[in-house]
Amino acid sequence: MPAVSSAPSRLVNAWDDAHAATLDEPGRLLYRSNLLGSDLRITNFGGGNTSAKVAAKDPLTGQDVTVLWVKGSGGDIGSMKRDGFATLYLDKLNALKGLYRGLAHEDEMVGYLPHCTFDLNPRAASIDTPLHAFVPYEHVDHAHPDAVIAIAAAARSEQLTREIFGAEMGYLPWQRPGFDLGLKIGKLAAEHPEYVGVVLGGHGVFTWARTSKACYETTLRIIQKAADWLAANESKPVFRGARCVALPSAARLDVARRLMPEIRGRISADEKKVGHFVDSPEVLDFVNSTALAELAPLGTSCPDHFLRTKIRPLVLPFDPANGDIDRLVAELDPLLAAYRADYAGYYERCKRPNSPAMRDPNAVVYLVPGVGMMTFAKDKTTARISAEFYVNAINVMRGASGVDRYVGLPEQEAFDIEYWLLEEAKLQRMPKPKSLAGRVALVTGGAGGIGQATAARLAAEGAAVVLADIDAAALDEAVTSFTRRFGKDNVAGVVMNVTDEAAIDRAFAELVVRFGGLDIVVSNAGIASAAAIEDTTLELWDRNMSILATGYFLVSRAAFRLMKRQNSGGSIIFVASKNGLAASPGASAYCSAKAAEIHLARCLALEGAPHGIRVNTVNPDAVLRGSRIWQGEWRAQRAASNKVGVDDLEEVYRQRSMLKRSVLPEDVAEGIFWFASDLSAKSTGNIINVDAGNQISFPR
Repeated sequence: MPAVSSAPSRLVNAWDDAHAATLDEPGRLLYRSNLLGSDLRITNFGGGNTSAKVAAKDPLTGQDVTVLWVKGSGGDIGSMKRDGFATLYLDKLNALKGLYRGLAHEDEMVGYLPHCTFDLNPRAASIDTPLHAFVPYEHVDHAHPDAVIAIAAAARSEQLTREIFGAEMGYLPWQRPGFDLGLKIGKLAAEHPEYVGVVLGGHGVFTWARTSKACYETTLRIIQKAADWLAANESKPVFRGARCVALPSAARLDVARRLMPEIRGRISADEKKVGHFVDSPEVLDFVNSTALAELAPLGTSCPDHFLRTKIRPLVLPFDPANGDIDRLVAELDPLLAAYRADYAGYYERCKRPNSPAMRDPNAVVYLVPGVGMMTFAKDKTTARISAEFYVNAINVMRGASGVDRYVGLPEQEAFDIEYWLLEEAKLQRMPKPKSLAGRVALVTGGAGGIGQATAARLAAEGAAVVLADIDAAALDEAVTSFTRRFGKDNVAGVVMNVTDEAAIDRAFAELVVRFGGLDIVVSNAGIASAAAIEDTTLELWDRNMSILATGYFLVSRAAFRLMKRQNSGGSIIFVASKNGLAASPGASAYCSAKAAEIHLARCLALEGAPHGIRVNTVNPDAVLRGSRIWQGEWRAQRAASNKVGVDDLEEVYRQRSMLKRSVLPEDVAEGIFWFASDLSAKSTGNIINVDAGNQISFPR
């Protein structure tokens, strides 16, 4: 995302008249909304809203009525669908003016909005609904563009609005969104037909027009005008120049790898957190600047910004000139404690008699001079979006301080937004976190049948999943599929040979920067081989031991090192085999390596217990479907050993089992999930057989 004050690329008018002509009025509203929301220079994720006043037939009376279509509560205009709009009778919304009892009763007006619903639409209307309803124009856009907020957050915001926009834009000082602000915007628009919109102090911009296309083009024009003016008038150097120099890219990543697990472990006691790292030019300009110490404590201005980022970030005292990361790590505990104490003080100073209880007092945004920005939140998407919002805030501070003096929201105003009862009610309506929310999982052999089934099970429970595999093509295919199912934030792939220490180090470094740490490791990479002992070559023996024993050791060692740094426990699961407990003829190398895995897991359970690291084993048997191992010569070898055709092998194994059932990858994944989750919080050093019952492999 370009900084607002460095001659940004121009906003592109993407309106397609031919496409728009095929749409009805609500369809054009959705089209306009998605176009606006696709560019973070126009509005941030979940921020802003759009509306249209549309003629319709009342489903009860058949009479013509005007219906307000407006983005519903909690939506995102860039990704929303048609069902993301609330629909309300405009005449009923106007009738609410007679019920309004003044600023002290703002929140009660939200309770009246459901009574205005048109056609039983279940989408809840947002607090911004009156800000659209009372504007006497058919189409209204509300956005949070960095360029306009930079003007709105300047000390001379009203004068700058006049200077930049002349007589075409109005101005209203900061006020919390609600019914009264809606009345004021409506009055301003009615009394000034020359206005095409209004700048809201410290908040954002509203624009309006008679058609959807005209509204879209007006929004783009106003934002571009602000961006051009800032670029032309910004003082140099930005942020009063550099106080320090950024480390080279590789060194920045090294610091992030070292620091993120340390922070993550310390702030995840009550809720697991996932991390995100950004070292973009905008961020580096800010964290390296002379103005950092002055601007960062002021917090953000736009309500959407600090709802995602907390009122202010934590600036970590790192000196890139000497690069003493060990010293910074040693200072983390008092630094984090001081931030929590400061946040608790803010809560105590500002709380109302009916305020919700204080939420997590840990910082969301961590700024590191010379390095960049780290954000931590309940999941990867939230952490990424929080980072995007703080980049918005940086752009705003850059723009405002470059032409005037930046002003954050007063502390009490910020608190009243953060702990607004309506905001709390929205949080309470959100679904409860899934069982693995905030956890990061690594699955080796991730492109295979058991690996993919396991990754899917963990991702479905809210984990961020890293699939590791030596087969790059199969891995790419698996990651593409998982991205479609679970979203790009929650899935990553790393090419990794489990027998290569350097490859493991690279993979762990990559996943740490991507997600901030690691909680779950599923060692599943494997091969299978069969040969009589006299035909077992040393190469075959070593290959089994290298992948199935040494590989599990190397991955576990890396996991232990990382989990101990986090100091927040973890779960390691070995996918071994029935053959690790029960010998089979003609497979001595494979069986011996699998037995080594099982005993290694027991040894690691002893070492991990004092650190809360649990190590357990799942023993599958005869998982033919979806398995890459069973697609090769191993299947033919086992069929020959059992004196049956290849296509009959699954039935042989089914009949061999006590339960007479086939074992599928999803069955194995279920056992792995149990060990990965808190359901097995008091289990370590244990084994689950997923083999449909086999007496000779009962654990003893």
